[in-house]
Parts: sequence; C-alpha cells; structure tokens
Amino acid sequence: MKAVLSKVDTEQYATPSNVWRLRTDAWEYLGYAAKQLPGMADAANGARTVEKGLKEEVGRQLRFLEAVETYWAVPGKAHVLELRTRLREGDYAAALTMIETVTRGFARFRHELDDKLVEPDPHAEALDAAGLAIADRRPRFEVLVVDDVSATVREEFIAEMTGQRRETDAFIYQVNVVPSLEDALIAVLLNPTIQACIVRPGFTVPARQRPSDDLRRYLDGVVDPGVASQTPRQRILTMADKLKKLRPELDLYLVADVSIEDLAGAANRRFARLFRREESMELHLSLLAGVAARYQTPFFDAVQQHSRKPAAVFHALPISRGGSVVNSRWIKDMGEFYGMNLLHAETSATSGGLDSLLDPRSTIRDAQVLAARAFGARRSYFVTNGTSTANKIVHQSILAPGDVVIADRNCHKSHHYALMLAGAQVAYVDAYPLNEYSFYGAVPLKALKGMLLDYRRAGRLDEVKMITLTNCTFDGIVYDVERVMAECLAIKPDLVFLWDEAWFAFAGFHPIYRRRTAMAAAAALEESFRDPEYAARADAQRASLFDPVTGEPADDEVWLATRLLPDPRIARLRVYATQSTHKTLTALRQGSMIHVYDQDFSHLNEVTFKAAYMTHTSTSPNYQILASLDIGRRQAVLEGYELVQRQAYLAQSVAQAVARHPLLKKYFRVLSTCDLIPAEYRQTDRPMPLRDGIAAMDEAWRTDEFVMDPSRLTLHIGNTGVDGDTFKHQYLMDLHGIQVNKTSRNTVLFMTNIGTSRSAVAYLIDVLVKLAEHFDAEREDMSPAALGARKARVAELVSSPPPLPDFSRFAQRFRSGEDTVDGDLRTAYFTTYKTEKCGYLMPRELADRVRAGEEIVSAGFVTPYPPGFPILVPGQVVTEEILSFMEALDTREIHGFDAALGYRIINEEPDPALGV
Repeated sequence: MKAVLSKVDTEQYATPSNVWRLRTDAWEYLGYAAKQLPGMADAANGARTVEKGLKEEVGRQLRFLEAVETYWAVPGKAHVLELRTRLREGDYAAALTMIETVTRGFARFRHELDDKLVEPDPHAEALDAAGLAIADRRPRFEVLVVDDVSATVREEFIAEMTGQRRETDAFIYQVNVVPSLEDALIAVLLNPTIQACIVRPGFTVPARQRPSDDLRRYLDGVVDPGVASQTPRQRILTMADKLKKLRPELDLYLVADVSIEDLAGAANRRFARLFRREESMELHLSLLAGVAARYQTPFFDAVQQHSRKPAAVFHALPISRGGSVVNSRWIKDMGEFYGMNLLHAETSATSGGLDSLLDPRSTIRDAQVLAARAFGARRSYFVTNGTSTANKIVHQSILAPGDVVIADRNCHKSHHYALMLAGAQVAYVDAYPLNEYSFYGAVPLKALKGMLLDYRRAGRLDEVKMITLTNCTFDGIVYDVERVMAECLAIKPDLVFLWDEAWFAFAGFHPIYRRRTAMAAAAALEESFRDPEYAARADAQRASLFDPVTGEPADDEVWLATRLLPDPRIARLRVYATQSTHKTLTALRQGSMIHVYDQDFSHLNEVTFKAAYMTHTSTSPNYQILASLDIGRRQAVLEGYELVQRQAYLAQSVAQAVARHPLLKKYFRVLSTCDLIPAEYRQTDRPMPLRDGIAAMDEAWRTDEFVMDPSRLTLHIGNTGVDGDTFKHQYLMDLHGIQVNKTSRNTVLFMTNIGTSRSAVAYLIDVLVKLAEHFDAEREDMSPAALGARKARVAELVSSPPPLPDFSRFAQRFRSGEDTVDGDLRTAYFTTYKTEKCGYLMPRELADRVRAGEEIVSAGFVTPYPPGFPILVPGQVVTEEILSFMEALDTREIHGFDAALGYRIINEEPDPALGV
C-alpha cells in the first residue's frame, strides 16, 4: 500500500490521481485483517508469523490513512485514531464495526466496492462514519474550512455548522478544517467530494504535515514563497485565486470578524459571499444554494415535467405519449425495451410546452448559460447531430468565399466538407509523421508560423481568416493551445481559431488538463492582455522584430526562432471550440456543444452564427439528446474532477500492467510520450509523466509543445504478427466483446473514460494475458514453414512502411498563386458534378501515368480506415509517394475508392485554343 503524505512509509506513495483507489483498498484491507486477527490469538508458531506480518501491514495501512483522512471530513483522521486504539486493544469486533461504517459509506458516496452500490441493511438503519443514515439518498458533499484553530474551536465550528442541517435540505454536507493554504490545496487535489470552501483569516501558509515528494514539488510550483510575508488581505485573495485555479467549480466563502466591507470590492470575483462569524445559518443556506445552482438542470427538469402532464396529441408525432406504441399489437416490445418515460417525453417545439432549440427563450437558454459557465466559455450552444454539424456551423458563420483557412490536413472530414461548403481557400498544413505506426501526430507551431509568414511575404496575410486544429488528436496528442494562439496572433492579431475538441470535452474539469483547452487558454490570454508588464514585454519584443526606421519586419528566421508575444492593444481573442460531449462525458449519441470565447462575437459574428445554426440544425431536434447534455453538464461540474482523475489513473494502471507482466511485454508495448512526441517538441523526457506523479505531469503540461493525454493508450501489437484491424475485430470484439474504434497497421488505441470501472480494466488486462497465451500456444504448434511466415509477418509489422505522405499540392487551376499553397476546394469538389469532367483509373494504370510525369488530379476525398485521415482531397495532385503508401497499406475500408472502378479523377481541362 502506498503512503501519500507521510514519510513513514516511503516504499511507494500515491498521487491525487490514484489516492481514491488506495484509500478504498486500505479500508477494505483493514476489514479483512479485523476478520482474520481474532482467530490467530492461540495459533501455532507458523500462524503467529503470519499474524505478525498481518499486524505490520495493518500498521502501514493505518499510517497511510492517518495522513490521507486529514483531508476528508468523513471518516476523518479522528476515526482512524480511534480505530487504531481498538485494534491495539484487540477489540476486533468494535474495530470491524468502525471499518464497515466507512466502507458502506463509500458505497453511498458512489465510490465503488466491486463496482456495485452496497445496499443498506433492510432490517436495521445502517449509519456511515458520520452517523448519517446510509439509506438517506440525498446527495452528499464536503465543505472545507481553512483556519488555524485549536481542536476545541474546530469541533465547535463543525458542530455549529452541521447543527444547521434540516431534513428538508436537498443535500447533506460534512465539514472538515485544515490549518493552512498548502493544506487547503492538497485537500482540494485529493478530495473530489469537496464542493465548497470557507476561508477564515487565521490560516497559515505551510502544510502542517510534510507532503510527499510529489506533492511538495507540485506545491513549490504553484505557491510563491513570498505568500507568507503578504498582508492578511493579500493572503486571503491569494488563497482564493489558488483554489479557483485548481477547482474553478468550487464555491468560495469568506468568514471574518474584520471589516468585510473593505474586502468586498476585491473579493467579489473570487468569493460567492462574505460573512461575519455569527451568520452561521446564512452560511449554511448559502452552501446549499451554491451546490443547488450547479445541480439544477433547467431543460432536463422541463422534459420530466412535460412527460408527467396529461395531454392529447394532435400534431405530427405519432410516437408522442406512446400513442403509436402502447396500442399496437406488433411493436409493444419497443415500449417494453425503452420504457414509457422516453415515449412520454417525445414532443416538438411547435407543439408547445418546451423551449425551442432554434429560438431558445427559457429552459434551453438557461441550460446553455449553465454550460458556458461550466466550460469556461462566454457562450455555449447545444448541437443535436454531432460535432460534424458543430464544425460546419462555426466554419459557415465565420468564412466567406475566398477567405483563407489554415487547416490541419488530418482534421476530421467534417472540416473539409465545411470548408468546401463555405467556399474557403484551404491551406493545408501537415502534422509530424509517425511513420513506424502509420499515423500522424500534430502540427508543429513552427509550421503554422511559417505559413502565416509566407502569406505576409506574399502580401496576402489579410486574406487569412482562420486556423483550424484538432485538440486533442484522436491518438491523444495535445497542443499548447495558449502558446499557439499567442504566437499566431503576434503575426496576425485578428485570427479566428477553431479548436476541434471532439475528444477533449472532459478536459475542462481537471486542473492540469484544463490549461490546454481552448476556453481556458483564451481566458488566460485575456488576463495576460490586461497586465501592464505583459504589454511592456510585448512592446520590447516588437521593437526588436521591426526595423525602427522602415518599419519592415525582421527576417522570417528571426520570427520563427522567437517565442512571440502578441500586441495586447490590437490582438483580439476570437476562439471557438467544438466538443463531442457524448464521446467523453455523459450524453446521448450525437450530443455536442459549441463553446465561444469571441470578444467580437456580438458585432462580427452573432448574426451569421445564428444563420449558420439555422442552416445546419434540424427543426425537429431530439429533446432527449438536449436533456442529456443538460444533465451531463451537471455531472461534469459536480464530480468531473473525480471522474477525470480516475480515468487517467486507470489507463496508467493498464500501461504499468503491460510493462511489468512477463508474458504481456513479450507481445505488447504501450507507446509512451517519447515514442509519439519527438524530442524536438519536448523539454521534458519522462515517458509517462502522470506515472511519476502530479508534479511531473504538471511540468510537462506547462513546458512541452505537445503532451500526451494519459487516459489514452496506444498499444503496439506488431510482435503478435496480427495487424490492427484484424486484432480489433477477430480478437477483441468477436472473442471477448472489447470495443475499440481506432487501429493502425500495428497499433490499437484504448481509451478510458469517466464511465470506465476498475473491473473493466481488470478484464482488459485479463484478456490481453489470454491473447498472449494464445499466441504463445499457437507458435508452439506451428510447423517450421508456418513459423517462418509468422516471423516474416512480425518483421513486416515492426518495420516502417513507406513514409506517410504529406499533402502534395493543389493542381494549378485550383490555386490562387505560386507563392502560397491554398486551393479552391469548392470549385474542385463541384467540378465532379459534371460527369464528363471525371473518370476512373485503376491503381496500376494510375501509378504508371503518374510515374510517366502526367499530372493526375483527385476528384474526391480518399480516406483509408485505418489510419483515418484523407490521403487525397478534391483538386489535389496524386504523387508516387501517395500511391506507394496506399499500396503498402493493408486495410479493408477506403472511403472514396471504388474497388471495381479505382480512383475517381478530374480529367484535364479542355484547351479553348484548340476549339474543344
């Protein structure tokens, strides 16, 4: 067992990402020991040795829990100390009762015990460690108080606050007190059940007990040594800022005897309310109201209320109220399967009773406001047909025909189609290739800056409207979003950014992930732009980048080598993020959101955004999807931190199992940061930063150009001799029911999510072991010839195929000029509508003509799955490199390629001079 804060047991120690598991396991182990020890009192010598070892382990677990429970109200450190006394006295029956109140309380608090909710004893009122009935189904949370007081005062304050609780309260809370700023930061990192924090001026700065090395390094990075010398007022504001940066969803309250009116102006952005000490009832009501504000789900509640009202349906929706189902002789099983609530909730905006998605004025509007607050956006919009539609809405709202967009060539196909529909000139940039694994990484910042500088040099920078990138990529590579936007804005201060965060919706609810989200990065830049020191540094830098006499910019090499700072006086933050809420948070399929942090939205984009939203949004949206977005937001804002840190840890536990198991590492390898992010894009060199602790992860996510999402695991399977697509379908899905949705030639991507359980992770590891055993047994039964063939196949899968092809170029007739790379995707696409201008070529004939020097132009998107990025787009010139890659790629599914006819191409333009 690991020790998290105390140095008593330094064999291992926990991090905030796995303390939930270690804490639960420690209490379970103590329960096991309390059952075993009574029978060992009169045992033989051999059993006494076992007893001694058991007691030593009990001591280690108790030391661990003493340290950890300091930061929990329930069961709390006092409970552990009393338990120690019971065990020391040999009162194992009493000790077991104390332990079981905790483990049953864990189940009530949603912590897993074998991933099941432990039901209360139906014959007796079971109480948890706080003395509360386990059968009480009201949601529970903890309140953290930060104040350095005596034990007596501490208990008096806790009793005063918990004494305000009433049976009519919607929620139940417990209070814990820590003495210092550092202890408060540790508490909110370790204890995700904290939903509110009460700050009192008497707190100190350093942690009362020595943190682990990992937490000490992390605290040293976030707590300025000068805090101790600040005035009480400054310390209070610093405390609030630190807590809000870690967990922005927390409600903060200030309780003081001083003249709180003097603090009100500076504190109003930080604290929900300020109180004097005697106002405990108002404080109690505020604690409940703060959680209630986040708990509310306006649209979900409205849908529930609508389903309970009697109604007679006289509009075009037979399924509404279950009318076409319950009276049917043939489809009653639909109602039995889905339930009547789903049918009773079916309605439309035109029927009345619920808000309209296309013109929200009440509950949908309110739900979107709450979503914007939760995700750190200025505005948020619900989308009911996926992020593909969300991307089209954003592109169409901003772009006019002829606008230049710099886009990652490997972005989701919805972007390519959206750019075509908008008539934009597309300038594709390539991500760095990972040839060995047959997929791309992300687009280096140097490439983005270089392209902007190319347009400046060509005199066309004013035409560049937007940059579109995917963050994080399907494979888990995450940009330094703030740096990308800052350096690009330093070159063109009015750029619009669209960050496709389809796979990253969860990231806003973890303090380290959050800083690399589009909304958090935009907010951080806005704060920097207000800082006079930042403006002074930007002015000084620009003086070195422009000739003081001519005003001409320095050579491009200087700009590329400099970490650029935008001019805060002219730079505008126009940032959009699209998220597939249904992919990484709780929402029904196709539930997505658009988040907006656009300083110029109201006067530059609001009208066109609404028009684009109308264009792409169904007039018959699915209200169940909308309701799920609303309740998914509630879950994220109340327990997102806990769930995200859990999913990251569970992925890392799989990686460690693969690395340590002798049979697993024979056939499998989890690719690390060092495998997937070249050294030139990293300042750190840890293969898996989170495995080394929160401080290591924090360092990498602060400094490296790209980082890896630790909740994604790319498993290299080349040594099995089986390609990724076959491994996915035949071995994982067909044999064991394990679902994955991305593979490459020699890898399989596993993703944990907020719904992943420890049992699921254990099952995955077990399946991988069984498959490794299968491959071992299969090799033993092979003939020499078959074994040779297997070795050859393995050699093929572990070696690099032909390099991933970069984007070649648009054909000349679709380009704007020689000095820039953008092409008219729309014209190329609609050329294919004229059948006489298109044809087909089989691969061999196409290759022969390309090798002969003929320019062949693609008529459509050609996208092999895997790897899932477009090898060709309309108007792109086909090259030998592209065809060599396609020939070597063994995949069953290629979108845009007809096996019977071949590749669709655009025929050469007729020459008017020849009269044809």
